[in-house]
Amino acid sequence: MLTQALLVDDSRSVLNYLKRHIEAEGLVEATAFLDPVEALACARERVFDLVLVDYEMPQMDGISFIRVFRSLPGCADVPIAMVTSRQTDDVRMEALQAGATDFLPKQPQSLEMTVRLRNLIQLGAAVRKLNDRAAHLASEVAAATRKLGEREEEIILRLALAVEYRDNDTGEHTLRVARYSRVIAEQLGLPARLCRDIYLAAPLHDVGKVAIPDNILLKPGRLTDDEMAVIRTHATIGERILADSGCELIQLGAQIAAGHHERWDGAGYPNGLKADEIPVAARVVAVADVFDALTTRRPYKEPMPIEVARSYLVENKGRQFDPACVEAFLSRWDEVVGIAAGERATPFQRAEAPLAPIRESPVEGRSPEAVTAS
Repeated sequence: MLTQALLVDDSRSVLNYLKRHIEAEGLVEATAFLDPVEALACARERVFDLVLVDYEMPQMDGISFIRVFRSLPGCADVPIAMVTSRQTDDVRMEALQAGATDFLPKQPQSLEMTVRLRNLIQLGAAVRKLNDRAAHLASEVAAATRKLGEREEEIILRLALAVEYRDNDTGEHTLRVARYSRVIAEQLGLPARLCRDIYLAAPLHDVGKVAIPDNILLKPGRLTDDEMAVIRTHATIGERILADSGCELIQLGAQIAAGHHERWDGAGYPNGLKADEIPVAARVVAVADVFDALTTRRPYKEPMPIEVARSYLVENKGRQFDPACVEAFLSRWDEVVGIAAGERATPFQRAEAPLAPIRESPVEGRSPEAVTAS
């Protein structure tokens, strides 16, 4: 690849000489301008490896040109030589402070110019090669980071699904809670990255249920007080499973697992947190989790009609739920209805077949309070 040089001088004869001289060995392609303003406009659109600029020009002197050029994106390291016959200490110092790399004497057929110019061409080519290598490495790092993130997300989802298949028919609860949570987070105006992370970490909310015995977790009927106490340990267990991770998504999952059964009024568990003491991600997932639990079939209950579940959220905002989260959820009701109906709009991959048998005959159900507590 030829080294791309930008030449700027208000003298046409000097420009022609510089162009012939710099292109003589066939290693450089030069673009010449009499007007420094036009040269800067070109530099905003093209990449140059080397710049030669005159010091004395009527529209803009060379030092001012260098300052502007250095401020352009990608131009901080480009070698710049000032072509001048006025090489006083003051001029040289000002030019160097502006960003000049070297100086060329304005003397045709000068041996010094030939040697310095050859060195500048080599430097420009080396800088281009170094920048290309850095860009390539940055691209490889970005690709590797993206792939690592994708693997983290897949691991999180599969862990969540493994838990969900113990407590639910197909794992769809996990996916719907993630989508409901994203709706709420976005409507609350949370930062885009946090909305994404809540969406990805929400499926971990019930990971602690891996430690709950099947005879309690899958009991097709009303739980005793002792059994309910065991169920409630899943929040603390989930936090312990996910605690102290170096992965930010897992850390967020730990917050959600620990806090999604806390209540706005402080009557929740395991820590009795209230209002803003509860992490915002847990407050978001609490609404999503309860709504989905109420509107879907479980071993112990029939699904609640969607409008009745909506009324339950409204009646309990400010008590069980963060009012802002409930309002955010209801303000995008059409999307909520679509998710509940099974619309597919998620990067999470659904299982093609359930890993647990579908239970068609639920028996005596639990109250909404018992459902949402577990």
